[in-house]
Amino acid sequence: MTPTLVAILPLLNLALGLLLAAWTLTFLARIVLTWYPQVDLSKGFWPLVAWPTESILGVTRRVVSPIGGVDVTPVIWVGLLSLLRELLVGQQGLLSLVLLRAQSLAQITA
Repeated sequence: MTPTLVAILPLLNLALGLLLAAWTLTFLARIVLTWYPQVDLSKGFWPLVAWPTESILGVTRRVVSPIGGVDVTPVIWVGLLSLLRELLVGQQGLLSLVLLRAQSLAQITA
């Protein structure tokens, strides 16, 4: 592996992990907001929560109907994002294993 790739992999691993964690937190906020339907998502701090999630939730709502009147689509996305984060940057994730392999190869060649 090239030295630049070995230098970029830790940053990519960290950035992707943080991005997926932040996105998961926004969906968790949307879960909490389903308990308060009177909250206007276009005012105050709430557009920061609504903007990155609403387009995905809108598409998912067309596929998954509310269960007992409760919108479960944010819960589905929290699960999917958690799975994706674990598969990519978790302890045994794909990117984490590539990073470990690249670091061990860099030590061998150094």
